[in-house]
Amino acid sequence: MIPVNQPLLDGNEGTYLQECISSGWISSEGSFVERFEAGMAALTGRKHAIAVCNGTAALECAVAALGLEVGDQVAMPTFTIISCAAAVLKNSCIPLFVDSDPATWNIDINKLGDLLKDEIENKGNLKLKAIMVVHIYGLPVDMDPVLELAERYGLKIIEDAAEMHGQTYRGRPCGSFGDVSTFSFYPNKHITCGEGGMLVTDDDILAERCRSLRNLCFQTQKRFVHEELGYNFRMTNMQAAIGVAQLERLDEFVMRKRRMGNLYTELLADCEGIELPLASTEYAENIYWVYGIILKDELDIDAEAMMKRLGEFGIGTRPFFWPMHEQPVLMRMGLDSEKAYPVAERLARRGFYIPSGMALESEQIENVASIVRKAVEERRMRDER
Repeated sequence: MIPVNQPLLDGNEGTYLQECISSGWISSEGSFVERFEAGMAALTGRKHAIAVCNGTAALECAVAALGLEVGDQVAMPTFTIISCAAAVLKNSCIPLFVDSDPATWNIDINKLGDLLKDEIENKGNLKLKAIMVVHIYGLPVDMDPVLELAERYGLKIIEDAAEMHGQTYRGRPCGSFGDVSTFSFYPNKHITCGEGGMLVTDDDILAERCRSLRNLCFQTQKRFVHEELGYNFRMTNMQAAIGVAQLERLDEFVMRKRRMGNLYTELLADCEGIELPLASTEYAENIYWVYGIILKDELDIDAEAMMKRLGEFGIGTRPFFWPMHEQPVLMRMGLDSEKAYPVAERLARRGFYIPSGMALESEQIENVASIVRKAVEERRMRDER
């Protein structure tokens, strides 16, 4: 079986973990946490970086730190992971969903603009307070128009850069665009800690809020007297030690991922029946966090069935995100259950990704591509009979 993901942990990870164990600093108090924060701040050109236990925690902390009120609204893509919508809802706010761009798979900027104009200018909606942008799979969101919209309507920006370690937009680091931006360090990311997350910001007040919220809102003078409720979102020194070792190799990892993506594209370029990810846009080169494939409409099979078929050949796959407006738990809340988002719905039903992990070798990529071609051709011939 060729797994859909396998991290590469052959740098200083073991050395740094042993240092944690030998020193006894295994909790959130160790020096690697500060080193990892400093490294992520430098990577993104930010003043502050705040380490947390995972990417979901980073999103929840980011929304909470903005001080939104009950019932405030956040515009966001429907095609994303549920952590994004959950972070909004758990802070007693309401997500407003936007469809995807069919080329980049990111939030459709024109539809975002239409939503904001309709809600704020036409309806006089005073509850819409923020935009959550999520960079999807390898290409960043087109940020210039987002920044213009946020300035025009006085909105905050939460930037989910979970999948964008080392990616840039017009030469500027992803993670540098939000009032507060977040990262994830799950094992399938360019940098992994096993589990881990990070918030970055230039705002001193927001940074202090995030630090307080991640640490149960302990007070400096009266530690166990609480003015508000926070979270235990702390990252351990051991997680951070792995993160520091991974960050040391980020440039190498980015080049490795791009080579992998380019090889897949070369091998699958003339495979009829599938759509491949864009290699680049005018503002960014694909970082190929994962290598996604979309089955063309004329192919009479959906992603679920094709993934099952590839599994029979020993190829690991993972489905694309399922849209937020079709999530049963959110539909029961009445969130956009009667609206349609056709691009996101197509991506979810016809899209999946093939083995893309950092440890994947060229020979494995060639094997995967060969089997994908065989499975697609097999289906095409069946459809033509």
